Amino acid sequence: MKRVVLLGPPGVGKGTQAGLISEKYDIKHISTGDIFRANIKEGTPLGKKAKEYMDQGLLVPDELVCDLVEDRVTWDDCKNGYLLDGFPRTVFQAEAFDKFLKERGEDLSVVLNIQAPYDLLMERATGRRVCKQCGKTYHVVNMPPKIEGICDVCGGELQHRSDDKPETVKNRLKVYEDQTSPLVEYYTNSGRIANIDGSKNFPEVFEKICALLGE
Repeated sequence: MKRVVLLGPPGVGKGTQAGLISEKYDIKHISTGDIFRANIKEGTPLGKKAKEYMDQGLLVPDELVCDLVEDRVTWDDCKNGYLLDGFPRTVFQAEAFDKFLKERGEDLSVVLNIQAPYDLLMERATGRRVCKQCGKTYHVVNMPPKIEGICDVCGGELQHRSDDKPETVKNRLKVYEDQTSPLVEYYTNSGRIANIDGSKNFPEVFEKICALLGE
């Protein structure tokens, strides 16, 4: 059973690798955004609490984020393991999740930290296009659709999202660095982090990840 945390800045190709890892190892790809949306849609007690904060434009508190994730990894579709994407974001969340795992007699398999130079991250992030209908992600250089502006999967229109515009990407990279540096140090100190060169092409990065995770 593999329990993986995936770290990486905007533009590093984290979403692509998450999909490949989830498929190869038959483990559930869990993002905090998906958890929020699912709980809010279903009107769960945790979802209602999260919605109160989000409706006010406030960040969901660490404690509530942890409760949502801890609940999610106990679902049946996580019986083979899971890949956490977007969690933890703070050392508090990491410590709380470690405590949760310890109480269950479990531990993380590895923390994959995909890294790349700033200029490359800017190029990749600003070139991303997302299907309005199905959410599939493309890149104007690295992974273009067969027909420009049209999704290969569902034929939907591809959009350049506002959070992929240059100024927004710069801000997102700074926020990520500020938030994640202490987290990288935390996992480095516990010997569970694996730093991966994300400047390589996607198949090479995936090959490195598979070598770390094993068959």
